[in-house]
Amino acid sequence: MSVSLIRKLGQAALPAYDVDRAVAFYRDVLGFSYLWSNQHMAFFDCGGVRLLLEIPEKPAFDHPGSVLYFDVESVDRAVAEYTRLGVAFDAPPHHVGDLGEVSVWMAFFHDSEGNLLALQEERVR
Repeated sequence: MSVSLIRKLGQAALPAYDVDRAVAFYRDVLGFSYLWSNQHMAFFDCGGVRLLLEIPEKPAFDHPGSVLYFDVESVDRAVAEYTRLGVAFDAPPHHVGDLGEVSVWMAFFHDSEGNLLALQEERVR
């Protein structure tokens, strides 16, 4: 078994087609800590991981992004609050599996740019 040289996820990137609209969604709706932006990209801090939203600079970067799963204390509370702020969830929070004594719950939604995102909660049973 090899030892990983990677310590943590440092940054994740998602495509954005309207940077101002994406900034408003991530800053004003999801409440992420806004770092900076220009006309092509925006950066946020998400619990120590940088989130980059950018207009794809070439076709290789213009594709659906990976699903980002955001940990929350209570998925039910988070869904209620984000729904109040205009986020449309694909379905109510649902149980997806168990990790030993932990039950995993998720709720999926799309950001202002069409990227699939999820809220996740790990409930101790």
